[in-house]
Amino acid sequence: MSGKTDSPQPWLLVSDIDDTLTGNWQDLNRLWQSLKLRHEGARLALNSSRPAVSVDRTLADYFPADFTADAIITGLGTEIRLGRYWLESWQTQFLDWPDRDVRRLVMELGFPPHADIFQTEGKASFSVPGKVEVGRILERLEKEGIPLKYIYSGASDLDILAPGAGKDAAMRHLADHLGIPMQNTVAAGDSGNDLALFEAAGRAIAVGNAREELLAAMPRRKTYRASANHAAGVLEGLIELGMLQQAAA
Repeated sequence: MSGKTDSPQPWLLVSDIDDTLTGNWQDLNRLWQSLKLRHEGARLALNSSRPAVSVDRTLADYFPADFTADAIITGLGTEIRLGRYWLESWQTQFLDWPDRDVRRLVMELGFPPHADIFQTEGKASFSVPGKVEVGRILERLEKEGIPLKYIYSGASDLDILAPGAGKDAAMRHLADHLGIPMQNTVAAGDSGNDLALFEAAGRAIAVGNAREELLAAMPRRKTYRASANHAAGVLEGLIELGMLQQAAA
């Protein structure tokens, strides 16, 4: 892993939410109190596989009352929101991708989509039990001439994305919009669908409870493997990488 950064350079933390920031509320609050002490120019973005409406519920129900992020990337990189407003330069590129056709074709093969709340323009998500069945789906979509990329993670989660989507692509777009070079980005996560984020970021933090699917494939040279779980692991990593000087008391 490369050395610590020379703060106070501008930097961007892009963190997964579920099982990365969530898992221990006291540790999340301590991380937030520490992030509030970050220098001017340091930015915070959340990055979730879930669509915005689902993430907003988690923020309202679980996060500290005064928690704010500079940006929220949702729907596996198909949505970027700055404050209350969608980043139009990102959203418009997915308007013509045939997400409804993808859902119809996969359902015809007998695989149920996830609930409507988990679908977005640019992403269609399903429960598919096994890589052989994933292959059948991809073959069918290829025959239909639908351009796509996909992520298969967990026990049965298949996410089919528009070609330009993805957590990593959204992070690059956001960093460029904020004027922060990619070498000054830090990704934090716990699962296999964070891998592309880790590969694209300048630095990465794998929390102590990270799954083997991420640990086995993560770029070790630039990834800090935290000993602490969840938000405490993110805080540990930020201090180790020099992004924060110390934890809040």
